Order: sequence, then C-alpha cells, then structure tokens
Amino acid sequence: MAGILDTVDQRTQLVGENRLEILMFQLSRGQTFAINVFKIQEVQQMPKLTVIPDSHPAVVGVTHTRGRTIPVIDLSRAIGMPPLTDTSNCNVIIAEYNMTIQAFMVKSVDRIINLNWGDILPPPKGAGRNHYLTAITRVDGKVVEVIDVEKVLQEISPYNSALSEGTLDDDIHSLSDGLMLLSVDDSMVGIAQVEDTAKQIGVGVYKCQDGAKALQMLQGWANSGEDLCKKLVCVVTDAEMPEMDGYMLTAEIRKDPRLCDLPVILHTSLSGSFNKAMVEKVGCDDFLSKFEPDQLASTLQKWVKSYREKYPVD
Repeated sequence: MAGILDTVDQRTQLVGENRLEILMFQLSRGQTFAINVFKIQEVQQMPKLTVIPDSHPAVVGVTHTRGRTIPVIDLSRAIGMPPLTDTSNCNVIIAEYNMTIQAFMVKSVDRIINLNWGDILPPPKGAGRNHYLTAITRVDGKVVEVIDVEKVLQEISPYNSALSEGTLDDDIHSLSDGLMLLSVDDSMVGIAQVEDTAKQIGVGVYKCQDGAKALQMLQGWANSGEDLCKKLVCVVTDAEMPEMDGYMLTAEIRKDPRLCDLPVILHTSLSGSFNKAMVEKVGCDDFLSKFEPDQLASTLQKWVKSYREKYPVD
C-alpha cells in the first residue's frame, strides 16, 4: 500500500462522476471503517514511536519518516472505542487533512474499493460513535462506517476561527447586512468553520449536510420563484459528501439556468494540488483548503462586494 497516490492521475478521472475510492480498515473490534483514498499518502507497518509528554490521550507518539515528524493518532481511542493495545502488527495510515500531515494507527488495513457517492448514506441519528461518522455504506453485505476525520482532528487540536488584524475591510458589515450564503458539508465541524467566519463578516448561513439535499433546497427556492443570485452571496461546499459530492453538486448547479450564475466555492480538506487542477473541470469559482479563516474571510468579502455591485445597498 506504500505510495498509494502513485495512480492519482487515474483517480482524478472519478472527479465530476460522483465516485470515490475508500480505504477500508479495522480498529479495536470487528467493525470495518473507511476514509477517502485521496486523503492518504501511504500506509506503513507500525513504526517506532517517540512518546511526547502531556500530549492528547489519543496521540500515542510521533514517528519520523521521509524527513518529517508526524503525530500518530490511535484512531480507535479517538472515536470513543477501546484503545489499541497490541500494536506490534498494527498499520499506520499517513494522510493529509487541512494542510497538515498525520498518521492514524489502525489494527489492520483491508483494501481499496471504488464506489458511487449515491451508495454512501448519512449515518443514522443517535449516540455513540455515530457522532464521529460522516457516512455509511455496505460492501459485500457488511456495513462500512466512514469516519469524520475533521472532527477527530478538531478535538485533538481545536481550530481557531479568529481573524487576523486587518483581514476585515472597514465597510464590510454595511455591505453584508442581511446577506446569506449556503454552506454544504457532511461534517458539522466544516459547517461550523464556515459559519464562524461568515458571522465575523456579517453574513448569515443556510446549512445542508449533503450535496443532494443542497441541490433540492436550491431547486425548491427556484421553483417558488426566488432569484437565487439575489438570495445568496455564494455556495460554499465541501468536496466529499454522501449521496452527491461537491463536484457533482457544482456540475448540477451549472446545468440549471436558474442556478448557473451562483458563485460556488470549493472548501475542502482534500489535497490542495489535486483540487486546484480540478476546479475548472466542474466550474467552481474558487478553491479553498480547510481551514484558513483569513483566506476564507477574504474570499467571502470578495463575493459580498461582487454581490453589491449587482445589488447595491438601498
């Protein structure tokens, strides 16, 4: 599994086709979990660890690989399951999220499988580890649970949504008064990041947790006669979501003459270099890596100003 992104050129063909590949693995019990292959750099046998005093309980140490020092997270413990005890035969999945690299310790790695996002469903409502899931699917008749890694990382190292001094324009609140955007993300952490930043600009947020529901919401507004370009400053969407991903959502928005002029911002923890190459393919107006509040704020301000050029303050 080392060098899992060696075939990334083949995998980019999935973009805009509402498909993804997941890496399946096991934790402390028999249940199968997964994360998106695009976030993975490589899989290794359990390396030698250096323990870091006073670190988060789920961080079991750091490893040194390819000239980098990478924190290693016991993913089982991080999502509220029993910690992995016999780690000698474990694997670590090295992945990039939100422009940081970390390794997730798992009991064993299963395989990679190609799926349609339509086969990926939101997790059932309830307590327990569902709190740490973004989606579920079935493979060979067995349930596979897709982990909300953004939530795991946020709990280990909470994000800071405070804006740097000078980020906000002096007149932005007078321009943004009464304006709304639509945030689409299967992770409540992702939605909270957008909402916290938008609030500091003065923009309100409609929320939706998958692309299919977001499209239904937009089309419902359009069916009722609303001018979507006047109703919304922009749509801020994650890339990977159950039922319909952000790429397909963007493509569907561009197909609908009532929606096609809506600005769409791709806001994702997936690899920046990968997404920047794909933005033009699906018609996104902007691409942002999670989570850079200053960059997000600057981009939102740009679209507020663009909105006010078309619809000046009375």
